[in-house]
Amino acid sequence: MINTLYLPELREMLAADDVAGLREFCSALHAGRTADFMEGLTHSEAWAVLRAADRPTRVEIFGFLDEDAQVEILETGDPAEIAELIADMPPDDRVDLLNEVNPQVVETVLPLIPTEERRDILRLRAYPEGTAGSVMTTEVARLPETLTVRAALEEISRQSQDLETIYYIYIVDSENHLRGLVSARQLVTHLGKPETLLSDLMKRDLVTVEAIDDQETVAEKVADFDFLAIPVVDAEQHLVGIITHDDVIDVLQEEATEDAYLAGAVEPLEESYMDTPLFHLTRLRAGWLTVLFGFALLTALALESYRDALEAVWLVWFLPLVISSGGNTGSQSVTLIIRALTTKEITPEDWLAVVWRELLMGIFLGAFLAAIGYAAGYFLAPSPADALVIPITLMLVVICGAILGALLPLMFQRMGLDPALMSTPFVAGIVDIVGILLYMNVAIYLLDSVQ
Repeated sequence: MINTLYLPELREMLAADDVAGLREFCSALHAGRTADFMEGLTHSEAWAVLRAADRPTRVEIFGFLDEDAQVEILETGDPAEIAELIADMPPDDRVDLLNEVNPQVVETVLPLIPTEERRDILRLRAYPEGTAGSVMTTEVARLPETLTVRAALEEISRQSQDLETIYYIYIVDSENHLRGLVSARQLVTHLGKPETLLSDLMKRDLVTVEAIDDQETVAEKVADFDFLAIPVVDAEQHLVGIITHDDVIDVLQEEATEDAYLAGAVEPLEESYMDTPLFHLTRLRAGWLTVLFGFALLTALALESYRDALEAVWLVWFLPLVISSGGNTGSQSVTLIIRALTTKEITPEDWLAVVWRELLMGIFLGAFLAAIGYAAGYFLAPSPADALVIPITLMLVVICGAILGALLPLMFQRMGLDPALMSTPFVAGIVDIVGILLYMNVAIYLLDSVQ
């Protein structure tokens, strides 16, 4: 919901070119709240407000604007002013934003950015999307191990204005090889021993990631070790950047969103639901729907091949019950296994233990549903003997659904594919076909035996 509390006053100050008033507005509140109050302004009005603020405040507020507004400002603003804004932004944030901006605008603005920042942008943009290098920041607190605590504190006080975080301070040699780490807390607690060398304080056994590592792997490491940040190194162990906890949260949210889409048999959206063009959204959904339609067609063909058995009308009554029981069981299993794979509770090498557990679970669940199914079949089937088709099939279908729902994601993971691709509807479609084959064959065998 748009917050209109300050909009009339802001527009009055813009009309009167009240720079002092606009500057006070920008600095009076937290940057996030200021961005909220600017939400009803046009993009040109928002940029006019930001231009009145000092450079650090301008960048901070700009970071809280929604991405569409940021892109519009960068694409329509004065190139020299935009270059100044980009140069002041955190390295990882500006690279992410520039990837969304019209390439022609980027080509115009890049030469106007100071050399050091421009090189940093080009270096970060060279990393493939989805890697650690693409989400890291190069603003790192780094010190040589030869410094004392006193000298380290003095140096960090000089660096701190340009750094995103100084809780972790990375110790490097003269060639920028990562040697260790000290925390700001360690430095403060050793103020009483100011001549202590960093080499005597630093932790040497560090958990690191390489710039080409997958971002999801990086996020899992940060979560596992409860880090505020993790260092990123190259193949020669040079320190090239860090990934902070807020970037990890963004990665986890992005991966969870992608998995949620895949679980629902929808290709992940690059933009929000409302911003995705209707034709493009239709195309993303059509691919999976076509695959699922193919499975449904196979189901129809399977039923057609058992037309004689289906002359026993009462069998048709229980058909939805049987195949839905198998599909629902498979869907439960695939959800549990994908979650366990994501959290590293299991690996593809654990497939035998997983199959054993799902087999037992399928037996327990199948027996429970079979008892209910036989009770219903007892009253609807021609005879109690005929009704045995229902519990026997339910037992078999539920066991098959449990095992298939567990094995298919494990198989995808082993093949190096995202197990989330083995979506719930996909598994349900496979189990539906298996359920029909089992149901019809059990019915033919038992009914022929009874007759």
